[in-house]
Amino acid sequence: MEWRDNGFVLSARPHGEGGIIATLLTKEHGRHAGLIRGGGSRKSQGVFEIGNFVTAEWRARLAEHLGSYQCELVTSFAAEVLDSPIKLAGLTALCGVSETALPEKEPLPALFDGFQALLSVLHEEAWASLYVRWEVGLLAELGFGLDMDICAATGNTEELVYLSPKSGRAVSAAAGEPYKEKLLALPDFLRLGEATTDLRAVLQGLKLTGYFLERHVFGPHNQTIPAARTRFVDRLNKMTTISGR
Repeated sequence: MEWRDNGFVLSARPHGEGGIIATLLTKEHGRHAGLIRGGGSRKSQGVFEIGNFVTAEWRARLAEHLGSYQCELVTSFAAEVLDSPIKLAGLTALCGVSETALPEKEPLPALFDGFQALLSVLHEEAWASLYVRWEVGLLAELGFGLDMDICAATGNTEELVYLSPKSGRAVSAAAGEPYKEKLLALPDFLRLGEATTDLRAVLQGLKLTGYFLERHVFGPHNQTIPAARTRFVDRLNKMTTISGR
């Protein structure tokens, strides 16, 4: 069996003498792993940096086998963020969450397109908020969409400032006041589908998506939030403390 596709490198781990096992997020074949013989060489290392966009050719005798990859680099997104620790942390979180959360070999073209769109705006100051919106999309693609448009208690569409951790539905300021300590903050940029440079709002969004990722995606499989995502949140917290934003 063989196929050709485009994909993003989610991880590359040493295997045997000089080989690596690379996991790609591909357009038509989903999250898919394969062996690259000689992939650990100095010549090949730059190709398999996380986040890089590659063309891939996969071969195996049977579909259930690991198989082998031959890849060529198209765009090195990792190189674009090497001088920005926070963006590198965000890129690492994006790949870590994708590798852990996505089902193997199941095409999710909308999520692939969102991944690609997010990497195309790495240079923008509001990139972190767009990452949060990608996680919202990830939850939706996996069947755990959040309802941010109507208050679950009253049906109103105004002053939606909370999200219920039980139902994943919005709650208005008035309806949520008696229970606000138990509700999740719903930042405006998520509800309105916008971008923001407000790091405190971004952290609120990450707390919200992190809660539902842990509850619906990682927890049921006895997994925890990927360490790369935790480091990303920690860096944002430090930036917020230093800048006061």
